[in-house]
Amino acid sequence: MAAGSRVYRDQVNETVSFLREKLPGVPDIIIILGTGLGSLADSMENGVGLDYEDIPHFPRSTVTGHAGRLLFGELAGKQVAVLQGRFHYYEGYSTRQITFPLRVLSLLGARFLLVSNAAGGLDPSYLPGTLMVIEDHLNFIPENPLRGVNFEEWGPRFPDLSQAYDPDLQELAHSCGNELGIDRLARGVYVAIAGPSLETPAETRYLRNCGADAVGMSTVPEVIVAVHAGLRILGIAMVANVNDPDNFQPILIDDILAEAKKAEGDFCRLLKEVVGRIK
Repeated sequence: MAAGSRVYRDQVNETVSFLREKLPGVPDIIIILGTGLGSLADSMENGVGLDYEDIPHFPRSTVTGHAGRLLFGELAGKQVAVLQGRFHYYEGYSTRQITFPLRVLSLLGARFLLVSNAAGGLDPSYLPGTLMVIEDHLNFIPENPLRGVNFEEWGPRFPDLSQAYDPDLQELAHSCGNELGIDRLARGVYVAIAGPSLETPAETRYLRNCGADAVGMSTVPEVIVAVHAGLRILGIAMVANVNDPDNFQPILIDDILAEAKKAEGDFCRLLKEVVGRIK
């Protein structure tokens, strides 16, 4: 385990050095774009793009709706690094591999993480297209990205997650959403499951009873590492479908992508406004 952790650290440091030579500037904000939400990158200026396959030790994105590119540039006047596509536990990656890009970008000097995903709604009051500002999470992915040797220069052995999602950024997102007239804006608890199979009616009922308002297969590993690295975090889940466990309907990935596309305009407007107001 110790030897594997040291190899991981060496790979992270090698990638940090590689990217420093490619950067137009130091990114202040990391943005992770979820399934079907990749078009925010079109709003960037003075950008430099790299395919994941051209970056040392980066995993490869294998999921529909994830372009697999790392972009650096300006968005709403801020220096940002955008991960246009992410990695998932169900693809066969460990949570350390999933969070490798975030660890690298945190060591480049970023101070904020804005993370998004497409999720299933568990709160029956939600409608497809609702943007849920994440207040807290439940982690049902059976592996923690901090397991193994802890490197103190990266963060503490036992990071505190009592306020993983920054309250001030949550309020900023709601303020921006209200000013933009985005009516399907909520706040709630996100639960991450391993996947790739989607939830049964009984699992849907169980997750709701656990206190979750939306369910997905990502985000939480990245948030754990971001907290460990000292980043301030805003999470937004785009609710693609809502299912009543007592009247359950089939969940189809094509439908999720279609709903994500419909909500993409509001999502992009909200995120750009938030980025512009971050101090």
